Amino acid sequence: MHFGTVAHAGTTRAAALTCDGWRALAAPTARHDADAPYAAASPTADLSAFLAAGGTLGADTPLAEVLEGATVRAPLPRPAKVICCGLNYGEHIRETGRDLPSHPTLFVKYADSLVGPTDDVSLPSGTDVDWEAELAVVVGATIRSADRETAAAAIAGYTVANDVSVRDWQYRTLQWFQGKAWDDSTPTGPVVVTPDQVDPGAGLTITCRVNGEEVQRDSTVTLVFDSADLLAYISTFTTLRPGDLVLTGTPGGVGVARDPKRFLADGDVLETEVEGIGLLRNVIRLTDHTA
Repeated sequence: MHFGTVAHAGTTRAAALTCDGWRALAAPTARHDADAPYAAASPTADLSAFLAAGGTLGADTPLAEVLEGATVRAPLPRPAKVICCGLNYGEHIRETGRDLPSHPTLFVKYADSLVGPTDDVSLPSGTDVDWEAELAVVVGATIRSADRETAAAAIAGYTVANDVSVRDWQYRTLQWFQGKAWDDSTPTGPVVVTPDQVDPGAGLTITCRVNGEEVQRDSTVTLVFDSADLLAYISTFTTLRPGDLVLTGTPGGVGVARDPKRFLADGDVLETEVEGIGLLRNVIRLTDHTA
């Protein structure tokens, strides 16, 4: 099934996309994790809160009313943790001149960095802004020190993301964080698709286009560390809880690795697509505020 967060009647709601359109998710009947974030939030306020309150995604998820005229937003607007993997496709690793890693290369973002599937990406002018199409994994169960099988079972679904990166800030130091966690820089969505509907292990085509020109294309079958690997590894050192988001890395074709280097300009249209999940279409807005 397809799930998401929509704007409706002046508020946001966790919802499922059905043949009738978007239908609100009914509140979970019980919380599975008393320590989960957003305990005081309405369980139907958005998909992050629904999952954190103990909701599960699937064909038996209780649905409520049809939300006429709903507008799609970022599916997980308030994840407690946004953890990202870099250098996770063979071609991308080769274009950076590195060897295949023995362990995942990880960094974090904040929820403030996330925008929706059609929102503008807003960054300062004069910065080197690059594209990075990615498959993202939505955590659906609390796991700590999980094995691969347990981690795979904890996947609530998959969505699309673009880890838009500010390269000149990223490469100021050996730590990438300051180039990766800018507010309003990471498009996500449009929906979360459950694992019974899509299987990245079987190979989902992932593409990125700039103003209609294809700049990235690969298959998720070539990931060095797949979704279960990443969740198991991350859960070794930090607890993952329902509603957390894990970005799995980008294929080759990024702008910084080209000769000459190529970066996004104000007004560029950035499209990010993962087969079986959906399409993001975001306009780049580079403004004059000081970087």
